[in-house]
Amino acid sequence: MTDHRPPYLGFGLGLRPQHYEDILSGNPNVDWFEVISENYMIPGGKPLRILDQIRERYPIVMHGVSLSIASTAPLDLDYLTELKRLADRVDPKWISDHLCWTGVHGVNLHDLLPIPYTAEALDHVVERVRRVQDFLERRLTLENVSSYVTFAESEMSEWDFVREVAERADCWLLFDVNNVYVSSYNHGFSVSEFLHGVPRHRVVQFHLAGHSHEGEHIVDTHDHPVCDEVWDFYRETVSHFGPVSTMIERDDNIPPLAEVVAELDIARKIAREVEANQTMAAAG
Repeated sequence: MTDHRPPYLGFGLGLRPQHYEDILSGNPNVDWFEVISENYMIPGGKPLRILDQIRERYPIVMHGVSLSIASTAPLDLDYLTELKRLADRVDPKWISDHLCWTGVHGVNLHDLLPIPYTAEALDHVVERVRRVQDFLERRLTLENVSSYVTFAESEMSEWDFVREVAERADCWLLFDVNNVYVSSYNHGFSVSEFLHGVPRHRVVQFHLAGHSHEGEHIVDTHDHPVCDEVWDFYRETVSHFGPVSTMIERDDNIPPLAEVVAELDIARKIAREVEANQTMAAAG
């Protein structure tokens, strides 16, 4: 397992089949692509052929949705074997998944389910992260998820739990800006408190996405453009963490590639403004 932090990649997009043709036939202003690991954990076929072509031109990051790192079910060694095989083929800059559980007793619920933030759960997750990293021979990157319910028996905040997992398991973090905003609205905590509770040296990637505001709660749907409030929080996040590889996720109501790239340019603009302001402040 490598000891160095992964490189700063700039500004990327989630790779979606609707954009394959435009990516391969053009030269979109995208620095890297994130792929959903499970979509390419197959023995062959068109998706893998296209991924091979894209990775010749762009750095690739792998992002999974089925690791179920917090589940009480045994680790799925068949899944991990396929994940490692894909990583050996793609040579991603890093591999990420979600700090949650997605199923139990062999049933995948296809959802990112919350964890009770207890000392027992912390020990359990840390041990499983270490085992996965040893198997993959790569450091894992874990993402904070959005949530809609909490456990009454939780003994610590989510950000304290995230910090302890990262430090004790020696893994990296994917800081999902939209997920923090969604959960903060749903549960009534401060986004700034979460932001400052996460270890800066562990964060290697940001996610940005849209959501659906249902009045009393927000649902993390990834089917809208990034809203103004999340852009404001992204500005605060970049100011705190500095340059971190940033990407936009869009999983439904997917617009043409040019529209998503234009939205990515907003992230670039905000990051440049933050850097310029910090440089001016440092100069006095």
